[in-house]
Amino acid sequence: MSAPRVLFYVQHLLGIGHLARASRVAGALAEDGFAVTVVTGGTPVPGFPGPGVESVALPTIAAADQGFSELTDASGAPIDDAYKTRRRDMLLAALAAVKPDIVVIEAYPFGRRQMRFELLPLLDAIADMTPKPAVVTSVRDILQERVKAGRNEETVEIVNRHFDLVMVHGDPAFASLGDTFPLAHKITAQIAYTGLVAAPRPTPSPERYDVLISVGGGAAGKLLVDAAVTAAAGLPTGKRWCLITGPNLPQADFEAASAKAPGNLDIVRFRKDFPALLGAAELSVSQAGYNTVCDILQAGCRSILVPFAAGGETEQTVRAERLQRLGLALSLPEDALSPSSLGAAIEQQLAAAKPDSHRLDLDGARKSAQVLRGLLAKRTGRL
Repeated sequence: MSAPRVLFYVQHLLGIGHLARASRVAGALAEDGFAVTVVTGGTPVPGFPGPGVESVALPTIAAADQGFSELTDASGAPIDDAYKTRRRDMLLAALAAVKPDIVVIEAYPFGRRQMRFELLPLLDAIADMTPKPAVVTSVRDILQERVKAGRNEETVEIVNRHFDLVMVHGDPAFASLGDTFPLAHKITAQIAYTGLVAAPRPTPSPERYDVLISVGGGAAGKLLVDAAVTAAAGLPTGKRWCLITGPNLPQADFEAASAKAPGNLDIVRFRKDFPALLGAAELSVSQAGYNTVCDILQAGCRSILVPFAAGGETEQTVRAERLQRLGLALSLPEDALSPSSLGAAIEQQLAAAKPDSHRLDLDGARKSAQVLRGLLAKRTGRL
């Protein structure tokens, strides 16, 4: 019997969190015996979507700013209708070529409305297929809450019309879909929780930093970078610091930070061994993105979270505040961030005990494969 085929669509616009989580799930599906084709549409990132899967790269689309107000191509030029048509046609060609048993669409329709010019045609094409693939939306546990009037109702209508399963990558003991999506009770599709999609616990790195600061992809991290550099210069020099700016921090900002860095602060764009560095660190300082938080929870280190909140974003703030209530992190709101507030928070956390162990489910990648196996068996009797 041939391996069940999965077509997995993911579009990252600003950071790389969506791509990283989707790649981790896709890798787990491949390890479980699925034949996986990942369709990506954002700026290429080395190492993603990872080994063991086929990959189709659509022409790049990125967000022009933190408010996601405009979509651009790889050069920063606004995209036009011809560009959208080219992407749509490539996506539909991938669907026809793969002939999937399951189509997984990351975020949509709970997010990524900007991509409906290609996703609605994709869903219509799936509806016309015989046999029709199962359709799954793959979403994180905490969603953006401040949405326009009627948006949630539209989301429910699309889910109920097109989707068989809402696969929530979270532990319902920490956050359930209904906590941040108030119309969850109106969804008629199956809702399944996979646990948080974390990487396996790494072996701690032999290279040790007292304070490890990370800014995700870096596109929205200038405030934290600037505060961290100044704070490092103002605190006692007996601690060793590392600042990982992310690959998308503008080059001028990277160079300015490097020029101001004190001698005890290493500044790099990327560290492939970031989870292992966390395992050896005394303290992590980061934004509160899904993947970074998963890495911190695996490492068990002290943590300061500075949630990204530009453009009315709420997701990271909700996550950081929930972790603070559980005693697993200290939340420092972005609008309160300064070199002095960050320095005080760092001194406070370094003096505190390490957080207690937690019981949050971090096995979401492997359990995603189990959920999709169950869906396939329910539809076809095929495991």
